[in-house]
Amino acid sequence: MTGVAIFAAFIVLMLAGVPIGVALALAGSVGIGLAELGWLSIPNNFYAGIAKYPLLALPMFVLVGAVFERSGVARRLVDFAVALVGRGPGMLPLVAIGVAMFMGGISGSGPATAAAVGGVMLGAMARAGYPRDYSATVIGSAAAVDILIPPSVAFIVYSVLVPGASVPALFAAGVVPGILAGLSLMIPAVWLARRHGFGANEAAEPRPPFWRALREASWGLFAPVLILGGMRLGWFTPTEAAVVAAVYGVFVGMVVYRTIGLRELFDTLVEAAETSGIIMIVVALASIFAYTVSTLGIVDPIARIAQDGILNSWAALAVVVVVLLLVGMVLDGISIFLIFVPLLVPLMRAYAWDPVWFGVLLTFMVAIGQFTPPMAVNLMVAARLAGVAIERTARWAVWFVFAMMTALIALIAVPDLVLWLPNALGY
Repeated sequence: MTGVAIFAAFIVLMLAGVPIGVALALAGSVGIGLAELGWLSIPNNFYAGIAKYPLLALPMFVLVGAVFERSGVARRLVDFAVALVGRGPGMLPLVAIGVAMFMGGISGSGPATAAAVGGVMLGAMARAGYPRDYSATVIGSAAAVDILIPPSVAFIVYSVLVPGASVPALFAAGVVPGILAGLSLMIPAVWLARRHGFGANEAAEPRPPFWRALREASWGLFAPVLILGGMRLGWFTPTEAAVVAAVYGVFVGMVVYRTIGLRELFDTLVEAAETSGIIMIVVALASIFAYTVSTLGIVDPIARIAQDGILNSWAALAVVVVVLLLVGMVLDGISIFLIFVPLLVPLMRAYAWDPVWFGVLLTFMVAIGQFTPPMAVNLMVAARLAGVAIERTARWAVWFVFAMMTALIALIAVPDLVLWLPNALGY
């Protein structure tokens, strides 16, 4: 009955429009009161939820995304990508997806990448003859890949929630799935463009000189090398890498490109602090809910499903995939992790699923949800920049969702696609 009361309170609060973090904390507090666990456990778990070393990297990577969004790196990467692949029907969507994937190796934030790439690509695609609703769908879906390609804020949050899944292992595990996701999106992007005759004016635009474009984009191209290479060589930890990347981004924006002044830097710091503060408060409040659920053993029946052989491993995983894909349509990624990961950890252990592999699958499902209407946070950002209603993107989004689902099935069927690189690197 206590478990029913907790989840009933959470659902009622959510339907009443209470913010997700507050709803989780209040529902957890209901369980603490009914089970007489002691009211001091509320502040203790609030603090314990964010008193974790890996979370130090989170505000820094948020700052990195904000700095590179304002620095003009995206525009220079677009010029380089166009110089590399050329112009023609269907090429600009490829450029948009490729640049979004690369930006994922810098910021790890889907909405930030959607804003940065959309600000550069939407105008160019409109001039080339691509409909704005199609362009917004391409950019919104491509930006979703960013939470898979390291560094990833989602992986940092998952590593805090799940013992045995380190940040370096998750970062390494996300590389191949991130590339696979990007490639899967390129197929419908080009097919739809050529089928409907989009991009008829694209070849009329001049192709940027290759070497000049490479030179101007080199500072942005070096950022992922610095972040990931430095971690691999042992120069710094993921948390230290985030600080190095933030300092590097400020240097590029203020000294090299000179697109960020003192006023812009202040605004960037404020924006990053606000975003980080929201995430950290939600994590802390959700820790109260997770403590209650764990202490009262509310999720034990889920583990008994595996122990009693009610569902085999594949059937249980299929149920998880369906549920999270549906939930991803209405909740953001961080909220999904904070609500469902504590519930799914017993199931993961009962079926002996690798925590790193399972974390990448969960993140992949969240990525699909980021451009699946009606919530679709990345699609909302891209649609707003394009000046179109999000409803107009639905007819295009279904093709990209199908492509990502195909890639997800491949990761489930072949776990080595996820685990090969972290195993090879010794994580």
